[in-house]
Amino acid sequence: VERDQIEPHHFQHWIDWAKEHGFGLDFNPTCFSHPKSAHNLTLSHPDPGIRKYWIDHCIASRKISEHMGRELNNTVVMNIWVPDGFKDSPADRLSPRQRLLNSLDEILFALDGSHHKVAVEGKLFGIGAESYTVGSNEFYMAYASTRKTMLCIDMGHFHPTENVADKISTTLCFLDEILLHVSRPVRWDSDHVVLFDDATIAVANEIVRCNALDRVHIGLDFFDASINRVAAWVIGARNLRKALLFALLESTAALIAAERNFDFTRRLALMEEGKSMPWSSVWDYYCAAQNIQYDSEWLVTIAAHEKNVLSRRR
Repeated sequence: VERDQIEPHHFQHWIDWAKEHGFGLDFNPTCFSHPKSAHNLTLSHPDPGIRKYWIDHCIASRKISEHMGRELNNTVVMNIWVPDGFKDSPADRLSPRQRLLNSLDEILFALDGSHHKVAVEGKLFGIGAESYTVGSNEFYMAYASTRKTMLCIDMGHFHPTENVADKISTTLCFLDEILLHVSRPVRWDSDHVVLFDDATIAVANEIVRCNALDRVHIGLDFFDASINRVAAWVIGARNLRKALLFALLESTAALIAAERNFDFTRRLALMEEGKSMPWSSVWDYYCAAQNIQYDSEWLVTIAAHEKNVLSRRR
């Protein structure tokens, strides 16, 4: 089935599986790895026929997302990312962005959806688009704020020295909700397994300090074929949960009170004291209360799964 012809019934087995296990689903269009994306241009392509193909694919994906949400009685997030850009410096930077804007408008206003939400995702650069990315962060921030759709902030899509956490409070000033792709870039957006590192903790802290847990949709975004895939997922998910716990245990009210009194000495002292608090004991208690294996125990389960399930798939 061509991508512009996909329909909800093609994904019914996913929906049935999720319904059986009480899970939700998200669904994204796939605007890459296709003959019609050969020049790294899709929704911004100068050929109207190619643009229409990808517009129809995104509209079809919206219909699937809406169907999934209705069937599962849950909200589906549909995130649009396209690889559009140029390897070398273009002569015309404006026209591709105008075409992308018009394509997104066609997709966004094609149907109303009460069971799914659309997000748009920017990027600094990528392989094959080192010099110019049509859908830059600035483009999508402006688009999301004027169209009142969600903005997706992918931690791997910025310069390594940028503080992604700082972008959360900025976007929340203009948008009702945002989507995060929590990943770990190494040199560029290679999306390594999420660590319990400074960047992840900073993002969790910012969400909690902004009182925005109900406004930020958090997704994990990582690939690493060199390690067990299930372990990669578990490690990343646990680390993000730990970061959120760490943030929730912070004395946020005391920090803000000190700041509002211009007592920056106390603010700094409290921030530093918080780093050595016994938060890990709270994590262990949480695992015990939820009947979840401790960090040193679940690897045994993963090893058994790899031996008895994954090895047979090879």
